[in-house]
Amino acid sequence: MKHFSGIFVLNRIIYKMKDKLSFLPKLALVLFCLISLTYVAILGQSLLAPLLFSFLMGILLLPVANFLESRFKFKRGLSSIVSVIIMISLIGGIIYFFGNQLSDLWQDWPLLKKNAEESFTELNKWSKHSFNYDLENTTSYLKDSTEKALATSAAIVATTLATLSSTLLFLGFTLLFTFFILNYRRVLFTFLTSVFKEEHKEKVSEIVSQIQYIIKKYIIGLFLQMLIVTVLMIAVLSLLGVKYAVLLGLVAGIFNVVPYLGIFFALLISCLITFATAGAGKVLLVLIAFVGVHAIDGNILMPLVVGSKVKINALIAFIGIIVGEMIWGISGMFLCIPYLAMLKIIFDRVDTLKPWGLLMGEEHKPEKKKRVYRLTKKIKLEEKD
Repeated sequence: MKHFSGIFVLNRIIYKMKDKLSFLPKLALVLFCLISLTYVAILGQSLLAPLLFSFLMGILLLPVANFLESRFKFKRGLSSIVSVIIMISLIGGIIYFFGNQLSDLWQDWPLLKKNAEESFTELNKWSKHSFNYDLENTTSYLKDSTEKALATSAAIVATTLATLSSTLLFLGFTLLFTFFILNYRRVLFTFLTSVFKEEHKEKVSEIVSQIQYIIKKYIIGLFLQMLIVTVLMIAVLSLLGVKYAVLLGLVAGIFNVVPYLGIFFALLISCLITFATAGAGKVLLVLIAFVGVHAIDGNILMPLVVGSKVKINALIAFIGIIVGEMIWGISGMFLCIPYLAMLKIIFDRVDTLKPWGLLMGEEHKPEKKKRVYRLTKKIKLEEKD
């Protein structure tokens, strides 16, 4: 009896050791795949970044293309071309308006430089008087570095041309890929459903439709949020008498697309321009304005306009933003949240990947009553799911 019990215990120990040993090769394989995918993403940035961005634009323009085909009986290719032209018109209008504001800032650049020097002199006097500290000693290294950088004008021109050419290449690829995705959307959907086994086709179709619905709602809500934040910032900064209020409002709205970090960079740019034009006094007012609008955005606009469709917790979202910036820069910061949402949708519907979906999601909270903001007797705003 003791002999059999000893064999049973030995078998249990061997079985547990086998499980532990099998975990290490799996972990090594997962890490190798992640490193390989990251390396491929870095190498293929020029192709993959516009392709992924075009996929989002394709989802956004899909209702437009379907409407043109059903209402006006357009062919698939013509409806795709018209949808892309509408997108070009909207993006071109935003770029044109933003460029006009930047041209005004560029014309006043000598005056801004003079005002910045005067404001810095006053700030230095206040620092000496209050803390007996000379700011010029701290900024001498920065001034020397700036002068050396400005001396290499050829390098600056080359960098500017390279950035402009890469941006035009990115836009060109995005437009072409958006057209192809819209034009061949049925082929792509058929491929996704046919590449899996027959018993998984229904689940794949459900995942695809859920991704299309959530990403479309998220992108539309994000653009509405950007528009509302821009209007609010322009109104508040105009009331405060801040110069270039329209430009700073546009910067705040556009940078707000990037979660968490975008509002910080917009605040930094706005404070620098306000310091150069109006001195240190109004910088505090601009800071208060940004904090107030950001509080309204986070507590009212985000639940009402965007909703909680993309339920990614703050830790995973922040890590995704940092990794996206490390791999693809600004485009990676913008693309990370919607594609993390797609991954979570897939993880939640595949049994073996559900723990990863739980890790990416928010903590489960009990159901609460939706907030309703009544504007008039007939018009009300209700918090989205």
